[in-house]
Amino acid sequence: MARPRKFDEARAVGSAMDAFWRQGYHATSTRDLTDRTGVGPSSLYNTFGDKRQLYLRTLREYFAVHTAEQTRGLRAPGPAKERLRHLMVHAVDLDLSGTGPAGCFAVNALIEMGSEDPDVAEELQRHFGAVEDALTDTVAEGQRDGGITAPGDARTLARQVLSTYYGLRVLARVQKDRQALLAVADSALAAL
Repeated sequence: MARPRKFDEARAVGSAMDAFWRQGYHATSTRDLTDRTGVGPSSLYNTFGDKRQLYLRTLREYFAVHTAEQTRGLRAPGPAKERLRHLMVHAVDLDLSGTGPAGCFAVNALIEMGSEDPDVAEELQRHFGAVEDALTDTVAEGQRDGGITAPGDARTLARQVLSTYYGLRVLARVQKDRQALLAVADSALAAL
């Protein structure tokens, strides 16, 4: 008869995500994972499989929590440009707050693992695709109601916003001047 788990699986996944987010996949050791999660190595691997499987699980959790939050905000009521700005301001403030890991976990994962692991690339494509689709819908809505006057295809314009958004997530890791980062966001939105 299997013994019942004596740890909170969701909390362990969150702690593992934090470790991977802060250190990256390759720099995060099994010891780091057991220290962060408070779960012994055998329980960790019996529950999640190997380190790679746990990493994929954290990417799925990131999608379920953080990507869902991003897309929910983009689909909220209000003027399209305000929703786009809110997305960027929220990211800048979160990255500068010092309360969690800086940058975007998906971007970090893409840079480190996206070209070497097809399963990671697939998870990341799901993330980036969902955000791009939500941005496209927001831009198209703004074009229809006149809040966004830039000519062109909504998806292309959304990709420009997406590039700025993810650029801010990377830049905020080294640029700590909130006003400078917000000026980048405002410049991109002014072009819409």
